[in-house]
Amino acid sequence: MRREMQIAAVVGLCLISGLAVSADEQLRVLPAPGSGPSPAEMMSRYLSSQAKPRFEQWKQRYEQLKTPEQISTYQKDLQERFLDAIGGLPERTPLNPRVTGIIAREGYRVEKVIFESRPRHYVTALLFMPDAGEYKPPVPGVLVPCGHASNAKSHEAYQTMGALLALNGMAALVFDPIDQGERSQMPEALPKIWGTAAHTTLGIGSILLGRNTAGFEIWDGMRAIDYLQSRPEIDPSRIGCTGNSGGGTQTSYLMALDDRIGAAAPSCYITSFEVLLSTIGPQDAEQNVFGQLAFGMDHADYLMMRAPTPILICAATKDFFDIAGTWDSFRYAKRLYTRLGVPERIGLLENDATHNYNRTQREGVVRWMSRWLLGRDRAIVEPDVVLLSDEEARCTPDGQVMHLAAARSTYDFNRDLEKELAARRKQYWGTTPRVEMIERVRRVAGVRPLAELPEPEVQLRQTIERGDAFVQKAVATPEEGVYLPALVFRPRGEPTGNDVLYIHEGGKEADASPGGPIEKFAEAGRVVVAVDLRGTGETQSKNGWGSDLFGPDTKDLLTAYLLGRSYVGMRAEDILICARAMQERSGGPVDLVAVGHVCVPALHATAL
Repeated sequence: MRREMQIAAVVGLCLISGLAVSADEQLRVLPAPGSGPSPAEMMSRYLSSQAKPRFEQWKQRYEQLKTPEQISTYQKDLQERFLDAIGGLPERTPLNPRVTGIIAREGYRVEKVIFESRPRHYVTALLFMPDAGEYKPPVPGVLVPCGHASNAKSHEAYQTMGALLALNGMAALVFDPIDQGERSQMPEALPKIWGTAAHTTLGIGSILLGRNTAGFEIWDGMRAIDYLQSRPEIDPSRIGCTGNSGGGTQTSYLMALDDRIGAAAPSCYITSFEVLLSTIGPQDAEQNVFGQLAFGMDHADYLMMRAPTPILICAATKDFFDIAGTWDSFRYAKRLYTRLGVPERIGLLENDATHNYNRTQREGVVRWMSRWLLGRDRAIVEPDVVLLSDEEARCTPDGQVMHLAAARSTYDFNRDLEKELAARRKQYWGTTPRVEMIERVRRVAGVRPLAELPEPEVQLRQTIERGDAFVQKAVATPEEGVYLPALVFRPRGEPTGNDVLYIHEGGKEADASPGGPIEKFAEAGRVVVAVDLRGTGETQSKNGWGSDLFGPDTKDLLTAYLLGRSYVGMRAEDILICARAMQERSGGPVDLVAVGHVCVPALHATAL
């Protein structure tokens, strides 16, 4: 039996050394960019290879959905998994709605509305109500979640959609998502962060709590439907939903989860994950649900989870959400609707344009809503609409909900949950056997027991002489597609003391300068193995977005999140595999030194 691995010490260094590596030392181990596949793309390629079997599993499961009973079971199962993955939803509380102003337009009026989706968590919206006349109340109500426009509900496309619905006999509630329009969640602390960046900033904290930005958006949308149904002029049994881009995301989620929605039209969002990962990659936080590729929820499922609800997919041929993926999802959904005997209830509006909510889309959406909510199938022609200015569309006194008395933000709710979880953790760790606690940490982080970890293939390469030490290049391959370049520092004399595994957030070269921390260990007679954990050093990804906010490997991290995998877990396994290999060579314990953010997987590896 393999000996139990011991890690004698963990040193967490909080500051990065300012030493620089001499340019002529050539400490690079992997081939330089341009001489083959780029090491910086290693994690992207690896994670894509991990996703492929998931896509095949999804297709196999889909082909088994033949009968209404099978389809119903699949729908309920996936809805439960979806809700669990976003951390569930809160209890309904009083909306406390109020109308802060009314503006008359020809054929309709616009009411400025504020309601509370959670206690003192304010949602600002414009309600477009048709004039009494041809369309007698109660009329259908259509929810319009906004996409990523900074002025949200007062943006031209969303106002025009609201007006066009009202002019054709349907009420429309156009509301601001969090961190857009009047709903900046931290207007003083983060005044320049909004939309996708703000949603992802919130998402980072939410992930640690087992929830998701999507949960906040979905709940706002569900409570907005509650508000529509509370209005006596609106028929609560005839509710629709349409939105574009980020609003298309919200529409997709809401139509999948809320059975009150009787017709839906998501615009410029639906594609497929197989195509998405091979083109632009994962986008902002609410568009990625934890483990959804692992448990089998793709874009087509948003369309099929509520079949046979009438759904019109709106898509643009030149969208960054690739049209090929849209057609794939549409075909899967169309076949499933056909199996249910209602192929006419799902359609695709494709227009030659870039990412948009243009006139063609709007007219097609309103015709779809008229057909299914009013029972009138007719051509819709959009007139010129007199828009409200941003100031006219304002619902709050100064344009920010967080300036209302005792207002609460999404960050407040996350802090509340963290306090609750902290108390529960304290009790759990105080009453549960350590073995059980450690096993739970292992499961959450995704770290396999040491005996189950593969033996790495190790290649030794060039040796460089430096002062009193030799520096040998090496590569460890723990699994197919993952390469861990390393530098092995050996003293000239007989080694003394434990071998040292040295990891740094900046890679193995960060502290490898002459006279630097690693060399000092070697001068003291220690063998030091400096390793680039996956996605650091030479394999540091450049596959990011969001400027400097979220790091250079954002898309890869989100792909792992979609797969239900943790970088903490994967890197902890790298540490365990390397430390075990070192111990088997030396026969003694291994000291572990970690610098920067790699201290997190280092602590996990040590505890486990």
